[in-house]
Amino acid sequence: MTTQNSNTTKEHADNAQEEVIDYRLYLALLNKYKWRILFLAGFVSVLATIYAMNLTPIYRATATLLIEEKENRGTSFEDIVGMSSSQTQFYATQIELLKSRKMAKTVIERMGLQDHPEFRVSTSQPTDSSASLLDNARNAIPFLPSQIDNGTPPTAEDIAEREMNTIISIFLSKLSISPVNKTQLVNITFESRNPKLAAQVANSLGDVYIDQYLSAKMATVHEAATWLTTRLSELRVRLDQSEQKLQNYREKENLIDVEGVLGLISVELQHASQQLVDAKNEKSALERDLDAVSYQSGGKIEIAELLTDIASNPAVQDAKENLFKVELKIAMLQQEFGPKHPKLATALAEAVLLRNIKADIVTQLLNDIAKRLETQSRVVMALEADLERIKTEYQALTAKDVQYRQLTREVETDRSVYDTFFTRAKEAEVTSDFNSAVARFTDRAVTPNAPFKPNKKLIVVLAFVASLGFGIVVAFVVEILNDTIKSPQDVENKLAQRMLGLLPLVATGKDANMLLHYFFEKEGKRFAEAVRTLRTGFVLSQLASNAQAVAVTSTIPGEGKSTTATNLAFSLGQIESTILVDADMRKPSICKRFDLPAYHPGLANIIAGTATLEECIHVDEQSGISVITAGQVPPNPLELLSSPKFDELIDTLKTQYQRIVIDTAPVQAVSDALVIAGHVDSMIYVVKSNETRIGAIENGLGRLMSSNAKIAGVVLNRVDSKKLTQNDYYHGYYTDYTYGERQESSATDKKSSRKNA
Repeated sequence: MTTQNSNTTKEHADNAQEEVIDYRLYLALLNKYKWRILFLAGFVSVLATIYAMNLTPIYRATATLLIEEKENRGTSFEDIVGMSSSQTQFYATQIELLKSRKMAKTVIERMGLQDHPEFRVSTSQPTDSSASLLDNARNAIPFLPSQIDNGTPPTAEDIAEREMNTIISIFLSKLSISPVNKTQLVNITFESRNPKLAAQVANSLGDVYIDQYLSAKMATVHEAATWLTTRLSELRVRLDQSEQKLQNYREKENLIDVEGVLGLISVELQHASQQLVDAKNEKSALERDLDAVSYQSGGKIEIAELLTDIASNPAVQDAKENLFKVELKIAMLQQEFGPKHPKLATALAEAVLLRNIKADIVTQLLNDIAKRLETQSRVVMALEADLERIKTEYQALTAKDVQYRQLTREVETDRSVYDTFFTRAKEAEVTSDFNSAVARFTDRAVTPNAPFKPNKKLIVVLAFVASLGFGIVVAFVVEILNDTIKSPQDVENKLAQRMLGLLPLVATGKDANMLLHYFFEKEGKRFAEAVRTLRTGFVLSQLASNAQAVAVTSTIPGEGKSTTATNLAFSLGQIESTILVDADMRKPSICKRFDLPAYHPGLANIIAGTATLEECIHVDEQSGISVITAGQVPPNPLELLSSPKFDELIDTLKTQYQRIVIDTAPVQAVSDALVIAGHVDSMIYVVKSNETRIGAIENGLGRLMSSNAKIAGVVLNRVDSKKLTQNDYYHGYYTDYTYGERQESSATDKKSSRKNA
């Protein structure tokens, strides 16, 4: 679990490190191309300066108009003119009017701009020869339509119209109308090569706009007044007709106060309805009382006594009270006397008499109720008939009222329309000669003192900035598209290989090689120091293994592998016994470098057995190293390098020399280096700076790795030290470090060599 967490943490740390943008790389890139970018910016700035100096100055004049939302009028007359101040499109409409072609044409004609040089256009017609050439071209090219109708030549009017349209277009291109935000002000701006003309055109356009508005308004007012007068006569006749119709109807129906009569009938109808309701209610009550008594077969008197009208009758109440007293007396006498006692008999007779009296009274009251019911029925019938009569009268009067109201509304409508038109006609008559403009000048245009454009300084500055930015973009694009190895960081980051060292670029003539012993020359001290650094890097990287035999190869020819191998052998020869072997038998160069004859025996002779090892070894007196050339170029170099004799030769040389440096053929060209990689202890891969593509290098390294080659690292060759950036850890070491051989470095190499031995 702990291991997994640590791995995850490490992965996150690596990702975070990859995501960090190193701005120093961008600064280094800009520093690399700074002189080219500045040259481009300076060159473009010079061209921009020349262009700006030759530009014609343009002057701009501005006049300001106040367009009022509400026009100053003697009376309100907005509807006649047709301009509503509440319309939100009002100002947009006025601006478009100012920019209209009609307005421009008026200004041009008023100022005579068609004859001004700034607006003069060429209207010359093509000659007959040019026209014939066009016709021939149409006939020669099949897919172009031929001229079907030549037509008649343009008339003078057509030419003049074409001229005017062109002049108007030129005029509008120089004109700009812009409203001032949140105000009623509008700026009229005109541009011209003539400052006085610019001011005159701006003012003239404002004057034309005001004049045309006044003319249009006056024409509209006169048209409205004429139309109103005609229409007013028609409305007067119509109003008279509607009033006469109303009067005739009133006389025909004999109407004086329709609303008052209708109100009285309405009250009468309501009163009759209420009386009928009351009568019906009373009739219903009487019917219920009689029905309640008639449904009883016996005891009608007792039931009738319960009726409200009978029970509340004073006579019935008195009879009931007297009967109650007698019955109370009988009850008391029955307690004292027997049934045949005279007092009791008298009391009983009195009770019978009172009951009969009460019955007679109740019967009489029932007869009265029946008579009342009969009378109430006749009342109800009379009220219903009266109500129907009132309803008929009300409906007839309502129909007359509806017709009356219709005629009245027609009269009122005609009168209202007539009054409105009469008022408008009077307003038109009063305001017909009132010349109030909708706009006025707040500031007239004045002749500008300085040109508006071109801003020559701004043009030059923008050109410089734009070209500077373009140069920076081009530099980044070139750097992105350049997929070569340019710095030590590229070796480690893009190739994932150890950087053994870099060899600076040595200036030589065209198609000329570096001097063989340049390593020992005074002028080559810087180069010699770089080779010693390479030697130190190689020795230190091979401390864990006894790498006696090392092969030097590259991706393609021309990367300097032979030069690197030779100078590495020179530097190793200063501290150890070293031999240089030319194993590039397809294109050998060691023999020519050491000024040996072409027939000198070499590696091919040793493997083929045509010469001994001692015969093939050449000792360079100045450097002290031994050299074995490639010998005579064989027809089958790959078979020779693959033979056991080559392996035996390497073993023999290891017993005689401490270091064996082998120059091999390029990896991408042939497979010789892959075969040699199996016979040596390590491989050094040479890459030419800023030339060999990364894909080819990766392919070459991949082939070596697939052959189980032990790659010691990469040497970056022909590096221009002037282009090394501040981020390169070799920067300064090869630009400022110009002293001779360093004894300390030599001592370190000797110490490492003794340790390997």
